[in-house]
Amino acid sequence: MKKITAFIGSARKKGTYLAVQEFEKYLRKYRDIDFEYVFLNDYNLELCSGCKLCFDKGEQFCPYNDDRNVLIAKLEESDGVVFASPSYAFNISGRMKNFIDRIAFIYHRPRFFKKTFTAIGTQFIPFGKQVQKYLESVGRNLGFDVLKGTTVITPEPIPEKQLEKLKANIMNLAGRFDKKLNKEKLAKPSLYKIMTFRMTRSGLQSSDLRLYDYDYYKEKGWLTSDYYYDIHLGPLQKVIGRFSDFLGRKLFT
Repeated sequence: MKKITAFIGSARKKGTYLAVQEFEKYLRKYRDIDFEYVFLNDYNLELCSGCKLCFDKGEQFCPYNDDRNVLIAKLEESDGVVFASPSYAFNISGRMKNFIDRIAFIYHRPRFFKKTFTAIGTQFIPFGKQVQKYLESVGRNLGFDVLKGTTVITPEPIPEKQLEKLKANIMNLAGRFDKKLNKEKLAKPSLYKIMTFRMTRSGLQSSDLRLYDYDYYKEKGWLTSDYYYDIHLGPLQKVIGRFSDFLGRKLFT
């Protein structure tokens, strides 16, 4: 049975909650799942102070003793993850942003490679998809295998016609999400991702600073690997990888 966890950045159980409920309902038509709702408003998560200890020395040095690790454990225990947020001032909610800020060190040390991720954005007006696009970028930076999400329009009250559109969008997303959950192979990284990885690791090796990232990369074997996980590089990818190593060394020395 697959474990799916939806992280919801709304304090109200309105449009965003409705969209996630519909997602769960349609996903259950494809398989038996363990589906958990995580309302960020219910957790004690202090505002990030920007001290950078999690980046420089390791997340264990964070000055806060709150529910951050509880939420990270929920990410780690899941086969599939959904980030859902309403649009506040054309971006994600403050609760969702603080959650992302508090786990942003994982951008430097990504780890969720075998897990499927998608995003649901909700908004009152049918223009732009800033929330969805931003959350998708967050998923990629955390290491997830990201499925393009959806944006649904949720005026209050929701007219019947708009509700039908919401259900159709979510039904489509649930079907695509289920297919991605079934994939056994890890996603093939783009050239951009390969370049980013290789420049980062060669930069860490060349820098005079010995940040926690270096120790983490060394422990994982990433200082000598082609990528975060085993992949077969073609001739062009090998050339670009070596060139990226060269650029990384130049930029950090």
